[in-house]
Amino acid sequence: MLAAFDGALRREAVPDGPGSVVERDGAVVRQVGPEQGWNGVLWSDLGPGDADAAIAAQVRHYGALGRSFEWKLYGHDRPADLDRRLLAAGFVPEPAETVMVAEAARIAAPPVLPDGVALVPVTGAREVALLADVHDLAFGTTHEAVREHLLGQIVAGGVVAVLAMAGAVPVSAARMDLHPGTGFASLWGGGTVPRWRGRGVYRALVAHRAREAVARGYRYLQVDASEESRPILARLGFTALTTTTPYVHP
Repeated sequence: MLAAFDGALRREAVPDGPGSVVERDGAVVRQVGPEQGWNGVLWSDLGPGDADAAIAAQVRHYGALGRSFEWKLYGHDRPADLDRRLLAAGFVPEPAETVMVAEAARIAAPPVLPDGVALVPVTGAREVALLADVHDLAFGTTHEAVREHLLGQIVAGGVVAVLAMAGAVPVSAARMDLHPGTGFASLWGGGTVPRWRGRGVYRALVAHRAREAVARGYRYLQVDASEESRPILARLGFTALTTTTPYVHP
């Protein structure tokens, strides 16, 4: 499963939305996107003799474009000291996450929601704005830059997104990226505002997206799980494959 994941979503990755391209630079696969999109290294196969030069080449490339970027470092990537080499090159690590996978059909189920909460599909600019707003509240960060890029992804059909609404108030939101031809769909977000946590909203959003994945012919779900979501996903039937740590270069 780890080999399938590496091949489909990293080594042979496709762009995640309009305006993005995936490029191969020697033993490095990277995505170059618009400023508000995701820019970074998806996969590398490096050794002690060529790692520093490959890192420096990516810094120069994104620097020339005026882009900050992320090197997604996985727990099984080579060389073993790649993390220390990234630190030496000026990268800053963000919290590590656990890569988890499950068969979508095992997770799919009618979502069970608290009384008064309903799921609403994200189809246009209004819903995208609500999604960004609820993520600001849930994660304590600003998601203004993602709005235009996410809307483009939804219009292009590469993303399924959903809001959990308590009446007219959004209380949680999540999306699912589709990777055609790979068998994988990946889950992102799932942020719930503090006073609605612990009521099953996150689990309901996972179940809903699993049903959507099965309906579209996807076999596997993949998640980069935070420490908070990892135990919930494990109870639902997800299995840990490896870890991933975003190393960010300004």
